[in-house]
Amino acid sequence: MTTAPSAAATVTRRRRTPRASQGALLLLAVLLVAANLRLGVTSLGALLDQVQDATGMSAATASSLTSLPVLCFAVVGATGMALARRVGVHRGIGVAMAILAAGLLFRVAGGSSLLVAGTLLACAGIALANILLPAVVKEHFPHRVGSVTGAYSAMLSGGAALGAAATVPVAAATDSWRVGLGVWAALALLALVAWAPYCRATDHTTRVRRGPSLWRSPVAWAVTIIFATQGIAAYVVMSWLPSVYLEAGFSHATSGLLLAVSILIGVPVFFVAPTIATRLRSQGHLLAVLSVLNAAGFLGLWLAPAQGAWLWALLLGVGGGIFPVVLTLFSLRAPDAETTAALSAMGQSVGYLIAAGGPLAVGLLHDATGSWSVPMALLTGLMLAQISVGYVAGRPVLVGTHRQA
Repeated sequence: MTTAPSAAATVTRRRRTPRASQGALLLLAVLLVAANLRLGVTSLGALLDQVQDATGMSAATASSLTSLPVLCFAVVGATGMALARRVGVHRGIGVAMAILAAGLLFRVAGGSSLLVAGTLLACAGIALANILLPAVVKEHFPHRVGSVTGAYSAMLSGGAALGAAATVPVAAATDSWRVGLGVWAALALLALVAWAPYCRATDHTTRVRRGPSLWRSPVAWAVTIIFATQGIAAYVVMSWLPSVYLEAGFSHATSGLLLAVSILIGVPVFFVAPTIATRLRSQGHLLAVLSVLNAAGFLGLWLAPAQGAWLWALLLGVGGGIFPVVLTLFSLRAPDAETTAALSAMGQSVGYLIAAGGPLAVGLLHDATGSWSVPMALLTGLMLAQISVGYVAGRPVLVGTHRQA
């Protein structure tokens, strides 16, 4: 016999399901938060040479700033669950945006020491938001996980491109690198203002309880590993693709343009791929296709970097769509927002820790061999090995339970 839901349950469901106008405002807030999740990193990269000259920063310190974000994503991201259990997922994102804004302002307030400290603080805020945002999507947009994840992934990529493209012109127009970097604190503050209503309203705040451990789940580990391997590919492309093309005989301008094409072609893919993922019972085939595209791009850079330069950049850009698909897996493989946050914390903290060594290892291999052939061959193999992991991560099961998705 079917029993009617209790009045309390009905009220709870009504509170958890925002009306259209409320849902639109929450989506806008999510997108504003996402726009900040790489902008602070790419803006510094664009001005790093000028900042180094202006502050007298050592080469070692400047080099550390290039690896600091990924390491911070790993180490600080591991604390995301502790923060969520203490203040809730929604207030946790508010805290993350406040930390990010403070860090972006702090790093332009003095010399090289404050720049490093402020960058560390800003990356800590990004790391926390990285972990918690998938849980918000799972809770408030359970039937639109793919489209919302795609939208915020595209916004994240667009924010990264904005930081890389606009920071130098802003600094040149104001004749100040501090303004060029500090102006982005305004976008973080805007995101904080948009998010503030969800920090104040207790019925919008989920306190994350301690759920079942995911560390013994093969599927959770598969999601974590594929997050790590796609991260290695992504950060190698961002760090070394122009150098590969330079060695193949292209100019600095063309090499940079090829990287820009690779990034920009990924924006529409970032938007579409998660929606496709949610319509599939198993995501293994989709992950395999994207892995093959990445493998083909690295294979081309290995065997014929000059002859097919634009094609390889295109393939790597489309193959990079595996990143938002893995973000979507955090929701698809979890039964609720709490487990989504836990899986996101596990996947991103361990995944970023592994991925941080990728660009360094590729650089060392290039120096040792005097060629890009060995690094590109290994990356081709890694992308092909990623296919088998993807089929495990894509299985329609819910981690922490014995149920199918």
